[in-house]
Amino acid sequence: MTHEQRSHLPHYKLLRTLQECKATCDNTTTMILSKPDLQFRTNQLRLLRDCVDMCDLTEKLVARHSPFTKRILSECAYVCDACANECLKFPDMESQRCAQICLKCAEECRQHAMMM
Repeated sequence: MTHEQRSHLPHYKLLRTLQECKATCDNTTTMILSKPDLQFRTNQLRLLRDCVDMCDLTEKLVARHSPFTKRILSECAYVCDACANECLKFPDMESQRCAQICLKCAEECRQHAMMM
């Protein structure tokens, strides 16, 4: 394995984490839409959609080694943290799982931003 190949390995892990976060937030959004307490979850729905979009953009910029990667990673961590904190307010299993996935994604984004 060349040095260049080894240097890209951490990015693959981050890309998988971003994909997992997007999928989890999408699934949680779908689940929430069928909940009877939907009127109390508008902020959660908004943040879930923001998290999906931010992770999608971050994934694209990381994959192409954009010069904006460090900055977008920091912003993505911020959005993922906000989404996680909102999901933690709800006791259902899906929201709690989503919060944990978002917190993991935020932490990985912060770690990668610091390495740049």
